[in-house]
Amino acid sequence: MNNNFIKGSVALAVLAALTGCNTSTNDTVAPCTENVCKLTILHTNDTHGRFWHNAENEYGMAAQKTLVDRLRAEAKAAGSEVLLLSGGDVNTGVPESDLQNAEPDFMAMNSIRYDAMAVGNHEFDNPLTVLETQREWAKFPMLSANIYDKASGKRYFDPYKVFKLDNGLKVAVLGLTTEDTAQLVDPNNVKTLEFRDPTSEAAKLGQQIRSNKEADLVFAITHMGHYADGQHGSNAPGDVEMARALPAGTLDGIIGGHSQNPVCMEPSTINKYANFQPGDTCQPDQQKGTWIMQAYEWGKYVGRAQFDYQNGKLTLTSYELIPVNLVKRNAKGEPIDNQGKATSNPALMQFVQDKIEQDPQLLDTLQVYQDKGQQELNVLIGSSDGLLVGDRNSVRNKQTNLGRLITTATTSKLAADFGIVNSGGVRDSIPAGDITYRSVLLVHPFGNTVNKAVLKGSDLATYLGKVATKTRNTGGYAQFGGINMAVDCQAKSVNITSIGGKAFDPAATYSFAIPSFSASGGDGYPKIDTINAGLVDAAVLKEYIEIKKVINVADYQPANEVSYLNSTSSEGCN
Repeated sequence: MNNNFIKGSVALAVLAALTGCNTSTNDTVAPCTENVCKLTILHTNDTHGRFWHNAENEYGMAAQKTLVDRLRAEAKAAGSEVLLLSGGDVNTGVPESDLQNAEPDFMAMNSIRYDAMAVGNHEFDNPLTVLETQREWAKFPMLSANIYDKASGKRYFDPYKVFKLDNGLKVAVLGLTTEDTAQLVDPNNVKTLEFRDPTSEAAKLGQQIRSNKEADLVFAITHMGHYADGQHGSNAPGDVEMARALPAGTLDGIIGGHSQNPVCMEPSTINKYANFQPGDTCQPDQQKGTWIMQAYEWGKYVGRAQFDYQNGKLTLTSYELIPVNLVKRNAKGEPIDNQGKATSNPALMQFVQDKIEQDPQLLDTLQVYQDKGQQELNVLIGSSDGLLVGDRNSVRNKQTNLGRLITTATTSKLAADFGIVNSGGVRDSIPAGDITYRSVLLVHPFGNTVNKAVLKGSDLATYLGKVATKTRNTGGYAQFGGINMAVDCQAKSVNITSIGGKAFDPAATYSFAIPSFSASGGDGYPKIDTINAGLVDAAVLKEYIEIKKVINVADYQPANEVSYLNSTSSEGCN
């Protein structure tokens, strides 16, 4: 990556040359004609319940508040106005937050003074009654222009908000949510809602805002995902595809979320990601004059974009992803001390940048929530003699021992022949050693039920032809247990050799365990009728570990029972 990007006057000149000239129709605002109006946009996304710092004292919203307060003060001293925006997905990921419906997260966002957030798909992991409570907690608007109530035909959220800043600049912030939401959450939670095409909504509202002279600038906060060069695979189209499809000048910038990656592009090949590391400089994406930015995940970074606006021309003068107490790590990902040696002692770990102190008042507030969530989470339920692999990069790309453990547990509980779990429902690994209830809830934070399906062998082969060929690196990629088969990625078919240790018979009937989410059509799986036994996935896994007491990881290691043909990967379809 070019580490000299956005440093010094030469880099600023390059940025000015690259910037699109989106001209506002609002000619009534004089301050931005004779003088330069400065705007700073701070942003985060996909915090997923991380209101509290981790074991290495990384991120956490008390430290984020200190950082944001400092950045606001710096902006004010430079004569710049500030907006703090979120790309959505406040919900789901940490038990202490999940058990309290993300109340600590929203309370922290209020304290940090967010101006607006996009509605993410994980805002629908709970029934709408919980979402309505969260809307009441939030002292800032939750925006989405493309979510409609089916019965009334009206938008369920405000589509946008216009911020009239002290320097005379008017900024419209438009919210958009991925169309995939309907299949990424429990369908029962969104059965009264319709998720329309976000690009069409952005085109219509962008034109409306500019024609009515409501704002000088139009930014979208989106929860749609950023995919380099628009290569979105099985996912719905994201920010790049939308920016390319919209008429030039519709949006000045897109502040995104959902794909949970740092949008830092190689300057020489703008449609490829740079090898971004904490502390590196970051060049955001730009498509048809629209800047596109995303700040990775979990509050690990606060993005800071600084703009000048004058005579209808917007210029990005600097951009950076500021680490929030991220520690230095070696090639294995282990924290290191000041001598470069791996350490597990938080006191010896070195930060990428200077340590950010936690805001004491917010820390005290969040401590109450943190303590409240501890009582049952630290109960010991078993142990493991090795790592059970469930991290996003692994479980969405290959069969893992944790995927096998989960499907073994559900198969056993439901007395089924085999088991399936979508990798999007597996959210963390389980380290070697003691296993607590916390460990299980980190793996299964959604509260899905585990259901039992029954299909004739020939129908099962057809069904698995659609399920097993879901592409790698998506939540639809399936983990299997108890079945041997070859998956033809090109033909979208499977050749099943055995189920439950017995030779496959197309005329026989087979049962399998599957999350309710997947059976209801989540992740684009075909909808199937199932028996709802009222079993929550986390409870099933917890009980299985309690019965086993000790998990020997070798017993769950995949041994090519599921193979993939006509793919560049031996672990899944591309």
